[in-house]
Amino acid sequence: MTAPDVALLDSWRAENPGSAGERYAARTRRPLLADDGRLFIVAADHPARAALGVGADPLAMADRRELLGKLVRALATPGVDGVLATADILDDLAVLGALEGKVVVGSLNRGGLRGAAFELDDRFTGPGIDAMADTGYDMAKLLLRIDRDDPGSVRTLEASAAAVTRAAERRMPIMLEPFLSRRVDGRVVNDLSPDAVIESIAVASGLGASSAYSWLKLPVVAEMDRVMRATTLPTLLLGGDGGASLDELLHLWRESLRLPGVRGLVAGRSLLYPDGGDSDAAVAAAARAVHQP
Repeated sequence: MTAPDVALLDSWRAENPGSAGERYAARTRRPLLADDGRLFIVAADHPARAALGVGADPLAMADRRELLGKLVRALATPGVDGVLATADILDDLAVLGALEGKVVVGSLNRGGLRGAAFELDDRFTGPGIDAMADTGYDMAKLLLRIDRDDPGSVRTLEASAAAVTRAAERRMPIMLEPFLSRRVDGRVVNDLSPDAVIESIAVASGLGASSAYSWLKLPVVAEMDRVMRATTLPTLLLGGDGGASLDELLHLWRESLRLPGVRGLVAGRSLLYPDGGDSDAAVAAAARAVHQP
């Protein structure tokens, strides 16, 4: 089983921090889509927004070396096309050589931390579009949660529109993950009804000076065929971590992958920390679902 080089992880930041940039510059890049027109991305952008919990364990993703080990093995799995993460995780993976020939998706990352009073004021705190393009990332990702009762949402919309515009100028694909959200007993909850998802798609699609490089990342919800008729943007399915079993998720993904416009899957916690505990098997099963539907 592939494991991260612990000694290298312990030394590179203090002794040779420039090695991350060197690895990005030297790595072999690939087209965004695989030969079959599909894309499967493993997601690990959760920790930087204080979302470390999985299921009943509030700190499941806290062990960084364990997480990196899971990601290194996932990226070595046939059918896994790339990874979505914040810069700190991508830098480690670059130094470990795990990004060679893979699609690198950078998270702009939200400043609205989970559970904070300012949670829906999602100003970006990760690398901007120019930094991503200059470093050698292949795609950007942003989360767009809209709460009509929270003034922070309009700042989020404005920042997201600017990011979409700049991504189009740099010809960098950008993945938009939109939700209509609201607070319930102080907790932000996303509305996963088909009508709400359709409305969120309409808002996200209109952001920025051009939609030419815009993609969507959408949850699998009821009436998914009707939801997908709301957009012409290429779409990746959201993996989800709402307690469904892996078999249930695989069935839902396979059904939705048949719909026009759906190009693949972005999944993280449901695969890296599955109920059964075998993340390697879960990742391999998801890769087969995407590339061998």
